Amino acid sequence: MTNKNPLKGIKMKMNTLKMIAGLIVVTVFFGMGLNGQDRNDVIASYNEGAKAMQTDVPAAIKAFENVITLAGQVGETADDLKQKAIQVLPGLYYKLAAAANNEKKPASEIIAASKTAYAMADKYGSATYKENSNKILVNGYYKLANDFFGANDYANALLAYDSVLAINPNHIASIYNKALIYKNQDNAAAFEENIDLFLGKLEPGKDDEKAQQAKGVALEYFRAAGSKANAANKLDDALDLLNMAAKYGEDKTLFYFFADVYNKKNNFTSGAEYAQKGLDLETGDATAKAMFYYQLAVAQVGKGETSAACASFKNALYGPFAEAAKAQRTNLKCE
Repeated sequence: MTNKNPLKGIKMKMNTLKMIAGLIVVTVFFGMGLNGQDRNDVIASYNEGAKAMQTDVPAAIKAFENVITLAGQVGETADDLKQKAIQVLPGLYYKLAAAANNEKKPASEIIAASKTAYAMADKYGSATYKENSNKILVNGYYKLANDFFGANDYANALLAYDSVLAINPNHIASIYNKALIYKNQDNAAAFEENIDLFLGKLEPGKDDEKAQQAKGVALEYFRAAGSKANAANKLDDALDLLNMAAKYGEDKTLFYFFADVYNKKNNFTSGAEYAQKGLDLETGDATAKAMFYYQLAVAQVGKGETSAACASFKNALYGPFAEAAKAQRTNLKCE
């Protein structure tokens, strides 16, 4: 049987506790020393970023991103530096996007840089730089769309313009260019929809010149389409298209085609009305007026106004209408 000394056991336990306590002190001491060193690393990285901001933006971004990473490892003692880095980073990413835009880099570079700037502004909570980055993204997509448009790649151009409009629905240049694409594709319905949308977004007084230009394009397009339908003897289609043209303005040539279509449809009252409207607008010589006199005469024949028709056909004896007018006068036995 072994005798135990209670005092000896107590002394051993006390010695063990002293050793553990000593290790804890050393560990805490070491931890404090390590944290202090890490903060110095954070400071060094922050200073590196601050120095590079004006001369090397990518290097500055890398340094400030490193500040955030290191500060996250250190903890609260480096939170002040982390917050400063968070405040400065969105502006630096935006600066890269703005430089790409200002230096007229390829559209793909502008788009990529602005998307990154937007993502970083969102990540670090900067509403201002999110908005500004989107403006550059609009520029990138618009440049891309124009590149496709210039290459007659209409499908991709439309997709790029739609990307612009998804961000900024009031980007009127994209709406107008979409209208031009649909015009080139002879898509009358889509052209009308987009040109009307464009006109609806213009500011009266400020954008009058743009409105006049767009209306002129629409008038010319639908007038030409109406003339084509008229030549194909699709008179109802021609009338619909000419009425679309009239929605955007009136001119003497439009009135001529109205007169011709109405005369072919035996609506001689309207034929005479439009022929006279065209004649009233024509300030040229007898040759220029001949086309309107000819249509007026045709309407007058249809209305049974033989004497007036003879006089009008006489006034149409010029240029390309001379031969036909002469034949009509012969048929009517005009003096």
